[in-house]
Amino acid sequence: MKQSRAMSLVESLANVGVGYWLAVVTQLLVFPIFGLHTTLAENLTIGAIFTVVSIGRSYCLRRLFEGLRVYRESRKAAEA
Repeated sequence: MKQSRAMSLVESLANVGVGYWLAVVTQLLVFPIFGLHTTLAENLTIGAIFTVVSIGRSYCLRRLFEGLRVYRESRKAAEA
């Protein structure tokens, strides 16, 4: 069953949204261990930057793998 581009984006956004909040909480806990002291606003901004990159990465990889699946199916159909 093929996943639509829109649903690929929705899945990626949900995944990264959860990851964003997990990352911010992790930063708040881990940064001080390494002597990095940031404000909540800075942590939210850092998380947002990585979130944007992660959304793009996740979407592109999903589309790449979907393209590979479609390509393999078309080759298989051509051989039959």
